[in-house]
Amino acid sequence: MSDKTPTILLVEDDAELASVYRARFEAEGFNTAWAENGENALARVVESKPDIILLDVMMPRVSGFDVLDILRNTPQTQHAKIIMMSALSSDKDIAKAKALGVDDYLVKSQVAMADVVHIVRKHLGMVKGAEGNEASSDQKPAA
Repeated sequence: MSDKTPTILLVEDDAELASVYRARFEAEGFNTAWAENGENALARVVESKPDIILLDVMMPRVSGFDVLDILRNTPQTQHAKIIMMSALSSDKDIAKAKALGVDDYLVKSQVAMADVVHIVRKHLGMVKGAEGNEASSDQKPAA
């Protein structure tokens, strides 16, 4: 029930894709921060204190799996909301992310941008129920 605008940290090494996602999330009323690799993501988490992190898996320097592992094992970030978005769709990769404590795992080729926005809103408690656009008008999470 806070009036604070939620901040999303987008961790994505594809600058064009990151730009498109940032524009969409900003149009939807979110603040955004961007990190182009896992190493920078760890610094940006401390700087921007995001409400949710959208984390790519395959990145230079530090992989998304390693970033997830570090965040989950750091007291200040262990409860951060983290959604992995990856081109990797194997059961093994999804199981690894879940074992490391990811909140959600999205395969990029299987979700539209509107779906990603809806899933982010759901994880932030901005959507009542599990599906349907009519629920998005109710901004209060269930008590």
